[in-house]
Amino acid sequence: MNPIPVRVMVLDTWDDVRFDVPTTALVSELKVQALAAARVRKPADGYLVKFRGAELAEGDQTLSGAGVVANAGLIVLARARTPVR
Repeated sequence: MNPIPVRVMVLDTWDDVRFDVPTTALVSELKVQALAAARVRKPADGYLVKFRGAELAEGDQTLSGAGVVANAGLIVLARARTPVR
């Protein structure tokens, strides 16, 4: 399958990273790649991926299975929100 371009916003660093990924890639793999590209050193389990406002299941879910299309925008954010003082 040909790779599709996707854009991932990592909220911890406000980095917008772009990838060309196959639609058969796992959501969890994309999350790990995005966190690494944004230089986030915290464990990936503490983050979730959202697409069109909804959390994507990870496990064995592929991008095509989640309905991700070319030029889609995804968000990686912390599972637990950090309180602001």
